[in-house]
Amino acid sequence: MTPPAATSTATEPTPPLGGVLGRACAKVYGSLVQLRNGWYDVNPGRKIDRPVVSVGNLSVGGTGKTPMVVHLVRMLKAAGRTPAIAMRGYASPTGSPADSDEAQQYLRALPGIALAVGKDRLGELKEMFTTRRGKVVDCVVLDDGFQHRQLWRDVDLVLIDATRSPFEDRLLPSGWLRERVEGLSRASGVIITHAESAAPGTVDRLAAEVQRITGKGPVAVCRHEWRALVTGEGQQERTLPADFLKGRRVVVSCAIGNPGPFLSRARAGGEVVGTQILRDHDPYAETTVRELADLARTSKVDAILVTEKDWSKLRQRPPETFPCPVLRPRLELGFLSGERAVEDLVVGAVRAFRHAK
Repeated sequence: MTPPAATSTATEPTPPLGGVLGRACAKVYGSLVQLRNGWYDVNPGRKIDRPVVSVGNLSVGGTGKTPMVVHLVRMLKAAGRTPAIAMRGYASPTGSPADSDEAQQYLRALPGIALAVGKDRLGELKEMFTTRRGKVVDCVVLDDGFQHRQLWRDVDLVLIDATRSPFEDRLLPSGWLRERVEGLSRASGVIITHAESAAPGTVDRLAAEVQRITGKGPVAVCRHEWRALVTGEGQQERTLPADFLKGRRVVVSCAIGNPGPFLSRARAGGEVVGTQILRDHDPYAETTVRELADLARTSKVDAILVTEKDWSKLRQRPPETFPCPVLRPRLELGFLSGERAVEDLVVGAVRAFRHAK
């Protein structure tokens, strides 16, 4: 489930169903989730013959899972491993999960990475392991896997966005929580993300709430850093400094779960004169693209700024579609604390699995 489509300046999506009816439905939903989790507590998911590291969250919408998965894949490769990514693959323009925006984003960030994409992630992994590429894979990073309990995982990392506290949210459809915050007790480690966009004291308050639920504080705190801006692709790709937007007029368009931090960073870097905020995984249909081009044209901007995930859809458009360059930030994680702890947890579990065979 994703927030409804919108083109506005709002950054906080309205829950699917508000009022008394929404709260009543949330109670039913919560009971069903509790029953499902209870069943999996007794009947753990299926194990595969490779270690699995899951990255997930408690809520619908972005917490920074994609850059975290990229970071973990690079970490595992640096440790001499050959990881694959297993993922659901939402909102593919062709109908094939392998063409989804996030799958394409992983392929650009991690050239040559093996992907198992589809609703049945266990089945997709088993099929991939029969291929030449899959046979050399020795570990799996599971994207958005905290609620995907059909598959056993050796490490369960849960991300909490510092700008959207799950402790102040409600269950679907009255809010955006997929399950109650008590579910954090299943996590191997909790990581607080988007610390750069949080108000003073927020990280400390979130850490205290995590401590209350799990009996231990977050394993790490990180920020999202724009290392550069990129335009074009292939031979036409150009890399620009991260501060390129300073003094320039820009229109921002994004279709991500939580646009707040992206918009805040854009406003800190340039003069944002217009925004197009869409539902998570919006396909950027012809009318949407035309509206974006018209907004940029009438606003007389120097650039259009989108996320890497949005570029997965816009990259197919001819350059003359837009009256100015389309830029996207090259995003990386910067750890404020706990990077070594995350490495010890993830790489240690993968190595222990190998030794246990």
